[in-house]
Amino acid sequence: MKWNKQRLNNLFLLVGIAAVVVMLFTFEVSFVELWDHICHAGYWLIPIVGIWLVIYGMNALAWSAIVRSPAVGDARVGFWRMLKLTITGYALNYATPVGGLGGEPYRVMELSKDIGNRRATSSVILYVMMHFFSHFWFWFVSIFIYLALAYYGRVPFTPVMRILLALTAAVCLLAFYFFSRGYRKGMVFSAVRALAHVPFLTRWCIRFLRRRGHTLRTIDHEIAALHQHDRRAFYTSLLLEFFSRVVQSAEVMFMLLLFDIDFGGGLGGLSLAFVVSVLIVAVTSLLANILGFLPMQLGVQEGGFVVSIALLGFEPALGIFVCIICRVREIVWIALGLALMKVGRHS
Repeated sequence: MKWNKQRLNNLFLLVGIAAVVVMLFTFEVSFVELWDHICHAGYWLIPIVGIWLVIYGMNALAWSAIVRSPAVGDARVGFWRMLKLTITGYALNYATPVGGLGGEPYRVMELSKDIGNRRATSSVILYVMMHFFSHFWFWFVSIFIYLALAYYGRVPFTPVMRILLALTAAVCLLAFYFFSRGYRKGMVFSAVRALAHVPFLTRWCIRFLRRRGHTLRTIDHEIAALHQHDRRAFYTSLLLEFFSRVVQSAEVMFMLLLFDIDFGGGLGGLSLAFVVSVLIVAVTSLLANILGFLPMQLGVQEGGFVVSIALLGFEPALGIFVCIICRVREIVWIALGLALMKVGRHS
């Protein structure tokens, strides 16, 4: 088993390296233009890249809150171990198609060395649920932020925007309903049973439920137990994930400041620049998650930035710059994540 896990580790590493190579050769701009944009960013690249250490730290703490919860198993795993698995997991998610097909199995495989396979699976599923749950809250809160800015005339409030805001609110409320059911009763067993109705998956799902049905129900029980019996861990994890999205907005604000978009400067101007950055991140992440089946979300994130920036009335050049610098930052963190796969414990 150890040898198999080592081989899987190497496979994840090779897939990640291949994705980075593909990304480098599929930039929509020439390397000369890319270098010009990097030079334009200058020293601002340091906080743009560095802010993600804070974000990943908050993600690791959110996951740790779940792992340490008595409802899941009361496991004690060091923060640096959790941070390493968080960074490598997200690096693989960025690099592989259908975010989660690389990072989450890798996290289960590695964390199982510390707390066992079942508890590792439960904690990873709970963390993924929390990650998406926080996204919906982030989008939902962003609706009211947009409405507040529109009231003061800071952003356009066109009929198209009204329809988009209404649709987003409806989707978020529907998601809250399904997540509430999932946290009360679990959702893993039901999800696998639902997959049994998909052509070509029916036999596999039936066999899997026969072999692992008891384990899946146990995982569902732990999912429900976190919300019912350890509300402190539940809301700690949720708030950390939510505010990690807020902190991510600082990355975009740094780039707005590079284009001298500070809304008059001072505390009020910088605060408004940060709030606008929150909206840009919200729209971009919404589009990226809707069409998240592409490796590194090629084209989706770029489109999201361009659309969100255009909706807020900024120049297209800003959208292109933000897209490119974010891709550079992603490649840096993917490279660091892949390197961390070979640091620390060895099978």
